[in-house]
Amino acid sequence: MHGRKAYELVKEFGSGEKGHLKIFNNELFERVIEECNEHHNALQSLIRKMQEEGLEVQTAKNADHYGALIHHISLIRNKRCLMAYVYNRAEIIRDLAWKVGLLHELPHEIQEKFSDSEEQYFKDHSKSLKLYMSQLSLDVNVDMVPPKDPYIKVRVLEDLGSGIILSDKSANFARHSMHFLKRTDAEQYIARGLMEELTG
Repeated sequence: MHGRKAYELVKEFGSGEKGHLKIFNNELFERVIEECNEHHNALQSLIRKMQEEGLEVQTAKNADHYGALIHHISLIRNKRCLMAYVYNRAEIIRDLAWKVGLLHELPHEIQEKFSDSEEQYFKDHSKSLKLYMSQLSLDVNVDMVPPKDPYIKVRVLEDLGSGIILSDKSANFARHSMHFLKRTDAEQYIARGLMEELTG
């Protein structure tokens, strides 16, 4: 059935947890591209046939015209599904670059879900953001809404050791210890899951 593979591709993405990636389905992606090529070739063949018969492609209402129309609509639908799959994955990757990529390397278990082009996209996007921030001497990765207090209370989830230099002091981040830190100092550790912000 026309478009079934493209539907499976989009459905697979939609079935995942929001904001999380599954491994790029290269096999299914390539099969949809192959189906697009088949529709394109069939469409061109029917158009040539009608032209050879001296029929106007736009106005002739015969079996070849409707066959070409079906191939054309199937081709467009498949392309839209491919674009939706790639675009939605790219949005998640872009979010990862903002949330994690500016602070440190992505874990291997996330990187292995990328296609080659997605991996390059992540690297390029992170590099552009870092370059932009260094040129402006501005950290665009902090809160988009100014916090009420520049200090936050955090609890250390993993032992990070002593002598860690912060912007205004050095600290000993032993496991389960609590600290009152500048938000900008704590954010890199929170993003990596090494600390949690305490409220109230």
